[in-house]
Amino acid sequence: MIPTTYFNNQFLIAMPGLADPHFSHTVTYVCQHTDEGALGIVINRPTGMKLGDIFKQMGIKSELRQVLNAPIFAGGPVQQERGFVIHPTCEKQWDSSIYTADNITLTSSRDILEAIAVGEGPSQFLIALGYAGWGSGQLEKEMIENAWLNTPSGTAIIFETPVNQRWNAAANQLGIDINRLTAPAGHG
Repeated sequence: MIPTTYFNNQFLIAMPGLADPHFSHTVTYVCQHTDEGALGIVINRPTGMKLGDIFKQMGIKSELRQVLNAPIFAGGPVQQERGFVIHPTCEKQWDSSIYTADNITLTSSRDILEAIAVGEGPSQFLIALGYAGWGSGQLEKEMIENAWLNTPSGTAIIFETPVNQRWNAAANQLGIDINRLTAPAGHG
């Protein structure tokens, strides 16, 4: 029996030929991957919304300009009305968190947004609406079909790299200039 490879705490880098409009030229952080499926958050697709817009909808008050202007990302096509916060793991506990790695946590509860609003949340964060989801075996099939490259994740790419450079930066971790890759001509 072939052991199953899981892609927890990895980046999925969309191959240049991936035509799906939800994932073309994206980097997805895989938060959870088991034999039942996978959940990831796209980290380089800003929506044009700002965190201040979300706060207004939720009735959360903030006067912190940098927080109010934080971009909101399109995390994926599933449950786009639901918010997710990727942040460094910290001592503070939130109502609904998944520890995706020793240093990265995914939180989906209101309490973290309320803390961010008043400057008491994590100092680094990425907020996304929706997520990317794969059913049992679906991600593995897409990997075999060369839809994605994978590489270990890194907080520098998630929190410090400019959004428009994340796709190239993730591929550069593999020593690849992704702009030079082409889609395969066919299968022999």
